[in-house]
Amino acid sequence: MTLHNKQANKADGTVGKALDVMDLVGSFGRPVRLCELLNKTYHPKATLYRLLQTLTNQGMLAYDPKQQTYSLGLRLVRLAHTAWQVSSLAPLARTFIDALSNDVGETIHLAQMDQGQVLYVDKRNARHPIEMFSQAGKIGPGYCTGVGKAIMAFLAPDDRQKAVNLQSYYAHTPNTLTTPAALVAELEKIRAVGVSFDREEHEPGIICIAAPILSKTGRVLGALSITTSTQRNTLEGLAAFRPALNATAQKIADAAASWQFPE
Repeated sequence: MTLHNKQANKADGTVGKALDVMDLVGSFGRPVRLCELLNKTYHPKATLYRLLQTLTNQGMLAYDPKQQTYSLGLRLVRLAHTAWQVSSLAPLARTFIDALSNDVGETIHLAQMDQGQVLYVDKRNARHPIEMFSQAGKIGPGYCTGVGKAIMAFLAPDDRQKAVNLQSYYAHTPNTLTTPAALVAELEKIRAVGVSFDREEHEPGIICIAAPILSKTGRVLGALSITTSTQRNTLEGLAAFRPALNATAQKIADAAASWQFPE
């Protein structure tokens, strides 16, 4: 597949195809020409062009006639912002992660999971920021990030297995877990101790400690992490932040209980 999601969405008709095209346009991270989209999709040219026209007419995509390029449209941006306000932990967690950021001085990530991948819904930079992959709104892998492993470890067994099966197991660094068996063993350890660590598994020199955000019944709402570099700290040093991390995760869970994440 990608050729973009060749089998996915085939059973979802026109809506599935349209969503597939929006995902494809967004995946480039820049305005993109029709010929580039054709190289990445299973849709025939006529079908792709018809979908692009419909999405543009509806404001979900924007077309630049001078450059002959497509990009995500303002209507989609408005919908995404509304979804962020309604479905994301970010609005209710803001004051808590601000306080944690001020307390520890390191990078704070708030994340949720979708289809086995991590969506970073909020971030606070360290007092002395460092370059790293994560940004609010960005999607990352579940199997080699602290927040991803923290979430997966506390999913219900069937959901956890589905998430394990969805991982790519690409070796980003020599420390990346590259098999389902290795990940499952790691998740069992995380579930036993209550926190996870990123041991330079996604990016060289980047480490973190992460904790799940759990409802009163144990349902996973998301995860919170404190991230730094190996030049500034160690895994043992990060472990000292565990009380503050867990306390903040609990505050977010408590706030979510009376908001839009009811049991």
